[in-house]
Amino acid sequence: MLFTSRGAGRGRLDRPLLTLLLAAGLAVWLLLRPEPLLALPMTWRLPLVLVGAWALGAAFLRPLALEVGQGRLWRLTGAPSSRWALWGVAAVAVCLELWR
Repeated sequence: MLFTSRGAGRGRLDRPLLTLLLAAGLAVWLLLRPEPLLALPMTWRLPLVLVGAWALGAAFLRPLALEVGQGRLWRLTGAPSSRWALWGVAAVAVCLELWR
């Protein structure tokens, strides 16, 4: 379940293990090096932190939801927007680190 996606025709963004590893790496990296986010003004930082917290939470809960099966948690963590948000927050963090 963690290594493959259920539906046919889904891309790499739907692989739960890949998103879980990305979320863990991003969480550790932002805990160790929060300076790029701290350099942003509050009007940009607050939405980025809120979207990042939602995307990280959904990525960490996705393996649990896959084990439980159908239900509200499964639908919420399986939303494609949460995976795109996770990759977007990771891209913004990398761009901020490179720009700094």
